[in-house]
Amino acid sequence: MSATVVESAQAGNVVPQATVHLAGVHSDGPVFADGSNGFNMRYARNRPAAREAGTDEIPVYMLFLTYTNFLVSLVFSYIRDARRAYRKWQRFRAGGKQMKVNNGYAPLLDKFSTFFEREMYGRIRDVFARPISSAPGPWIDVMERSGDSLTGKLEVTGEIKRALNLSSYNYLGLAETEGPLVDAYERAIEEFGVTTASSRMEFGTTTVHQQLEQEFASFLGKEAAIIYGMGYITNASSLPSLLSKGCLVISDSLNHASIVVGCRASGATIKVFKHNDPEHLEGVLRKAIIRGQPRTHRPWKKIVIVIEGIYSMEGEICRLPEIVELKKKYKAYLYLDEAHSIGAIGKHGRGVCEYWGVDPGEVDVMMGTFTKSFAAVGGYIAGDKELVDYIRMTSFASVYDISLPVPLCGQIMNVIRMIDGRDESGEGTKRIDDLARNTAYFRKGLTELGFDIIGDDDSPVVPLMVYIPNKMPAFARMCLEEGLAIVIVSYPACDLTLSRARFCVSAGHTIDDLKDALQKIKKCGDACLLRYRA
Repeated sequence: MSATVVESAQAGNVVPQATVHLAGVHSDGPVFADGSNGFNMRYARNRPAAREAGTDEIPVYMLFLTYTNFLVSLVFSYIRDARRAYRKWQRFRAGGKQMKVNNGYAPLLDKFSTFFEREMYGRIRDVFARPISSAPGPWIDVMERSGDSLTGKLEVTGEIKRALNLSSYNYLGLAETEGPLVDAYERAIEEFGVTTASSRMEFGTTTVHQQLEQEFASFLGKEAAIIYGMGYITNASSLPSLLSKGCLVISDSLNHASIVVGCRASGATIKVFKHNDPEHLEGVLRKAIIRGQPRTHRPWKKIVIVIEGIYSMEGEICRLPEIVELKKKYKAYLYLDEAHSIGAIGKHGRGVCEYWGVDPGEVDVMMGTFTKSFAAVGGYIAGDKELVDYIRMTSFASVYDISLPVPLCGQIMNVIRMIDGRDESGEGTKRIDDLARNTAYFRKGLTELGFDIIGDDDSPVVPLMVYIPNKMPAFARMCLEEGLAIVIVSYPACDLTLSRARFCVSAGHTIDDLKDALQKIKKCGDACLLRYRA
């Protein structure tokens, strides 16, 4: 790839094929101890296609129950709101005062949003944001609460519920309180402290930051990398650096909110293609190139396709080989968010490029976070040196945000070396294999029990379709009573008719843990009538 990703690339021009490869890095990538290069593996090519939510026709009775549930909830919520407003009016009247809405000010907050949060989310607040008093490892201590969920007055009771953690992105099971990684982290805190108290462009860059960037770029098979102190801001601040007015972003319809924020902040034109659908993506590309920019119909300065490696709400792995072919065919750039795939899939944990056997040089901009598989915080952008140097100087997070704490840089490097096998312990390979084994076992177990499971078989994110919204809080509460900590997802985080529970599998789980969890999920699923395929 050349500097044209920073400057401009007209979609109609023919770009030499060499410009999309990484200068100075061989396309066959690094060679590992077993003799493979990691980037030419094709074992993922023959895997079964992912099941997407809503692809199978949802029964009419299910749609009827779902919409009826929301309608009844809305009606009663509006009645409660009207009653509350009437009582407020009565209090003002009894005091002889004239009631003024907002004391003459225009409403600061959107009326429906506050209504939805108060009356819909508020009624099931107890199943969200549950506090814990332990590390988010395979097992966690959930702090029990009591009180009025509707008013938000939930108080911690002091009692602890020990639960199997099926809710955290602890893919490699490294969220631990003891072990060599923890010991090294504690020594780093004693040596470097907990923060640099400065941004990267001022006094926040140390030799440890630079070493991490070099090691991580090598790990990914890229020329250079820049690290950030927060994963969300990595997308939100990097995309505006690369894009501007006259550019076109073609984004997957289910991309993360940080991508949406970054694209909107850039001023570029945004078009959306159907989730993980290369055929629709090609149609959007063709129309965009033919029509050009709005009103002037001039060629776009550049076209950037933005996708994710694993979609965290769907459990799907992106169809990277087909999308890479399209980006090469239409001379567009590819921006890949690997927040959930780096460290979690691929023979050596290198994410979707390794999983599909795609040369990392085919992906122009690689982004990811350290909050999942690396048991740390922060994010990264990797690409060629010219690209990374440009982002380093223009990204507002690089200029203004606090740099990543030095001890966490050491933690991430230790995990890289463990995954690479450079620590000679074999622990990294074992954890990656354990995660793949646990993922296959848990997905197969839920499917055989008759639950409606979506996503890819190799994805450690396992969504279980609930559909009917009032079953979600009931299922979550029953699971916690059985000692299972899970996540539930509903509108507006997903489509109105596609409510779900989401499990995250970890290498730290044992087969006995998952076997016991399957039996408990079956019990709760039977009580909530969720085994739609039994």
